[in-house]
Amino acid sequence: MKTIETNIVIDSTPEKIWNVLTNFEEYELWNPFMTKVVGNASLGSKIEVNIKTISGKNRSYYPIITKCETNKELRWKGKSFLPGVFDGERVFVLEKSVDDKVSFSHKEIFSGLGVKLVGNKLDENLREGFVRMNEALKVRAENP
Repeated sequence: MKTIETNIVIDSTPEKIWNVLTNFEEYELWNPFMTKVVGNASLGSKIEVNIKTISGKNRSYYPIITKCETNKELRWKGKSFLPGVFDGERVFVLEKSVDDKVSFSHKEIFSGLGVKLVGNKLDENLREGFVRMNEALKVRAENP
């Protein structure tokens, strides 16, 4: 198992951040990493996620939303064509802090036999994309 996790503090409300995060139709307007998401942010929904890595590669996958707790947590899980070989669960968590800001956690938990094969390549290809997405979310959520 391997986890890539990033965090950012956003000066906004959980409601506003949630609305930006779950409005998949507008991802291509602001999100430099997840350039397109098709589907609905509802429990059990299958969605299409298109990402653009830092190296310029485009990838698509079709996860299922496994948790959708309004203003708090969104999760989806994707499996490779052979389950158990390379699976990933994307997790977004919003936590209100004492200073009326929101701590936003963005991580992916990888599991399966294939994780050992790609190892550090996951860090290289994804961490910077997560950071860029977090920064773009911050800008969008902090501005009217």
